[in-house]
Amino acid sequence: HVQLVESGGGSVQPGGSLRLPCAASGYTYSTDCMGWFRQAPGKGREGVAVITDGTTSYTDFVKGRFTISRDNAKSNLYLQMNSLKPEDAATYYCAARRRGSCLLDWTLYENWGQGTQVTVS
Repeated sequence: HVQLVESGGGSVQPGGSLRLPCAASGYTYSTDCMGWFRQAPGKGREGVAVITDGTTSYTDFVKGRFTISRDNAKSNLYLQMNSLKPEDAATYYCAARRRGSCLLDWTLYENWGQGTQVTVS
């Protein structure tokens, strides 16, 4: 079982930047799929970015603005968010899955952090 703890959330103005770290404990491997998902008030959870063994995938609305990365030695996951927009405001969750395709579908992930709040205004 992997435990995930997000941090780094906060309030920024439009156009600003934030970096979200996610610390993973337990057994993690570079081939595990890890990702960032978000949920705004009144909306469903959606995929933002995923990474496995160095391969990344982004949803269209963050391409060119967000960067997902992973420090395999420390089992940490990061999301660098630049050019933030008001519509990026949400609770951001770190997630991991041991087996299967690395997709942006949140229903596939069995390990979740508690979330960190991002406000853009």
